[in-house]
Amino acid sequence: MSSLGIIGGADGPTAIFVTGSPTKALLLYLLAVNLLAFALYGIDKWKAKQHAWRISEKVLFIVPLLGGSIGAIAGMKVFHHKTKHWYFRFGIPAILILQVALTLWLTLR
Repeated sequence: MSSLGIIGGADGPTAIFVTGSPTKALLLYLLAVNLLAFALYGIDKWKAKQHAWRISEKVLFIVPLLGGSIGAIAGMKVFHHKTKHWYFRFGIPAILILQVALTLWLTLR
């Protein structure tokens, strides 16, 4: 059985770890990081409407780089957030393409 764990600090999660089979652990990790990305885009959109403190664009790029690109793209579409910024509109899908290409290269070599 696989499990996902998060070690938290005062400023938020500081480490994410998984146990169990590598495949199940990877799938759990990807599910978690994509849900996180989706939530971050929704939260940032809500904060923008409230004129509140925002999530930095750096974080909105780092989470997709860590495997949350599908969640980020879904968040951009569902919440209509960051769709006017060319570097998000093209950058996040480019990250996904690179991740898929890397995955194919690693599995087919």
